[in-house]
Amino acid sequence: MSATASAPLSGKARLTPRQRFWHRARHHRGFVFGAVVLATIVAVAIFAPLIAPHDPYLQVLSDRMQPPVFLGGTWHHPLGTDALGRDYLSRLLYGARISLLIGLVAATISAVIGTTLGILAGYFGGRVDTVVTFLINVRLALPVVLVALAVVALLGGSLTVVVSVLGLLLWDRFAVVLRSATRQVRTIEYVAAAEVLGASLPRILYKDILPNIANHLIVIATLEMAHAIILEAALSFLGLGVQPPLPSWGLMISEGKAMLLFQSWLITIPGVALFLLVLAINMFGDGIRDVTTPEGRD
Repeated sequence: MSATASAPLSGKARLTPRQRFWHRARHHRGFVFGAVVLATIVAVAIFAPLIAPHDPYLQVLSDRMQPPVFLGGTWHHPLGTDALGRDYLSRLLYGARISLLIGLVAATISAVIGTTLGILAGYFGGRVDTVVTFLINVRLALPVVLVALAVVALLGGSLTVVVSVLGLLLWDRFAVVLRSATRQVRTIEYVAAAEVLGASLPRILYKDILPNIANHLIVIATLEMAHAIILEAALSFLGLGVQPPLPSWGLMISEGKAMLLFQSWLITIPGVALFLLVLAINMFGDGIRDVTTPEGRD
């Protein structure tokens, strides 16, 4: 009985770390769902020029406000047209590019700032930790939405301004989590061995410490990417984010709000797309957290 029970365990014990990761990933429903949906949206964004049936900027006023196919429309415009006669499916496909670009670039800027501060605070401690903690507290005292609204209203809404503002406002979670993770890794023997052998500070930080906290970094990056996409949609909905005629999903929702009671699909379609994208990113990040930790699900 014991020999039979130990056979599967010994088989799993012989798996390499990469094989163990893929074994857990295949059996993690949230990770699979998030990865599939996210990969689909990324593919749609990349191949939008080949998939889109029309020019997303082309205005045909004679075709304005046509309903989608499932509400009695024609296949010439499968998801209908907006108030300016622009094909809604084409704008939706190109809008995926805007949302992914904003989320990715904003998360990257935040990751660089927060990771640098977190690693320095966790490794050095003392005064460096005190200064970084003060900066984190200052950042946490600033409401993201209000600051973003003020800055965008002052500088003007554009893709560059929105990405820069979000990237400079969303680094605090990186700093907090990676500061704690670095303090744990800092006491492990291989870091002390690298110091004794005379390894340079950059090598210790980015060759010995950073790879061992990378799973935390990836999880936080996915969460902040989703957060940035939501904030961009909110700013665009208020008219202070991405400006027309760019096909942002938040802007599409804003443009359709006047017809909410009569043509609700103008809001429903980009709203559902935005919901699926944020849900997929969050589930993908949670899945990575589960399958990369020692207690990950099998």
